[in-house]
Amino acid sequence: MLLIVGRIGKPHGIRGEVTVEVRTDEPEARFAPGMVLRTEPGAVAPPEPGAYRVPAELTVESARWHQGRLLIVFEGVLDRDVAEALRGTLVGVDSADVTPPADPEEFHDHQLVGLAVVTPAGERLGEVARIDHAPASDLLVLRRPEGRTALIPFVKAIVPEVDLAGGRVVVDPPGGLLDL
Repeated sequence: MLLIVGRIGKPHGIRGEVTVEVRTDEPEARFAPGMVLRTEPGAVAPPEPGAYRVPAELTVESARWHQGRLLIVFEGVLDRDVAEALRGTLVGVDSADVTPPADPEEFHDHQLVGLAVVTPAGERLGEVARIDHAPASDLLVLRRPEGRTALIPFVKAIVPEVDLAGGRVVVDPPGGLLDL
């Protein structure tokens, strides 16, 4: 499974450097020089015939922070025109290459997506569709059996148990939460 760690933005300067919208908690590890990032197929419009094609993988040559933005130079991206062709490309790593968190109460998004969501009594409520990272807390996006979605704050009071081995997340929602 490809885990998206960033989205390439606009070029910075004339030598191929690009801005990157970071989508990982570990940018120093994911964008370290020498890291090979896979590109998301179909993330950008297909190029016109004869135009630069986004490769399946990009290797980080250098990375630096500038005014709160991550700037990256990828190997082989030598000028602004090629950098511009990368704009909008999603970059990621294979989930098999990501080490699990050391803290048993911490989870990567890809570990939770697809898990069954049940009440403490075992009633199935749906499954985790994705995780939204909101300012106040992370939210489990629950796909209900009837097709609707519900947002569940990912806090211990509402989500008392995550059982990765059992393939389930136990939630104890307050009244009305799933009706919003």
